[in-house]
Amino acid sequence: MTVKQILRLATGIILAIFFTWLIARQINLEEIKRAFSGTSTTWVIIGLAAFSVGYACRIERWRLMLKRDNFSLNWSHCAGPLLGSFAANNVLPFRAGDVLRAFAFNGRLGVSSGVVVATLFVERLLDLLMVLVLLGVALAIFGLDVSGFAGVGSATLIFIAIGILLLLLFPQLFAHVAIASGKLVALIAPQLGEKLLDEINKSLVTLGHLSKGDTMIRLVAWSLAAWLAEGCVFWFAALALSSMENPAAGWLALPVGTLATLIPSTPGYVGTFDYFTVRAMNAMGNNPAASTAYALLVHALLWIPPTLIGGLYLLLHPTKKLNKSKVSC
Repeated sequence: MTVKQILRLATGIILAIFFTWLIARQINLEEIKRAFSGTSTTWVIIGLAAFSVGYACRIERWRLMLKRDNFSLNWSHCAGPLLGSFAANNVLPFRAGDVLRAFAFNGRLGVSSGVVVATLFVERLLDLLMVLVLLGVALAIFGLDVSGFAGVGSATLIFIAIGILLLLLFPQLFAHVAIASGKLVALIAPQLGEKLLDEINKSLVTLGHLSKGDTMIRLVAWSLAAWLAEGCVFWFAALALSSMENPAAGWLALPVGTLATLIPSTPGYVGTFDYFTVRAMNAMGNNPAASTAYALLVHALLWIPPTLIGGLYLLLHPTKKLNKSKVSC
């Protein structure tokens, strides 16, 4: 582990502790217990069903991105690696799951690392775009000020959203920058630079393909479906708690809590996600204890299923075995 990684991990732990303390100082355990009393198992199960729908959409979106390079890929081929990467991200630092997805499953997927890296890049852009859209819609419906949650003005959010759309629709805009970066690395480390340039070129080809025709429209549609399903998880979790005065606030907690995961934290976003989720619920008239109980419940619904299912997949399909395998898809 490098000094930079150690500092990054330490910063994440400190921030996680800080945000957890901000939550803990406002409530006590007895209040949390009372807030959880009468929790509806039915709504929790419905929330888990919505979670499953959301991840099914994410898997199909990823399959659609990869199919140009391996047309025979089906949904089940992509499900394991995606869930495995999410499980690794939930328990390991430094986005280890993304590295795992990019380099450990190539034999199973039948595509190059450059292609997978390109799809991860597009995936992040699509997710950020959807979160910004949902935040804008929630703020407009609830009549709230964007600067109170995002820390920036609405004009900045619009500018970011437009920038994301430009990258998705016109990837050639940053092609010269990417290639120049690869050439710079080649000057310092020729072998590494050559490999990097090859991966960059493959990534640009994939990005160019995804931006053509109706492909990007379909990717946006699957992204919207995935995030609406996740929004239902937030909403159903609020409905599960009888102590929740305004369950609709879950639709605000979704984008606010998700954007908070951009702040350095521990694997699983302990503290950061919870604090800003609580803040969003409080802003909509829910009391601190109910909001805290809600944050814990929705965090569990989002963390436990992919960690257990993805972890089981990784146990049954060790990455070394996958790297050596030449499974035909």
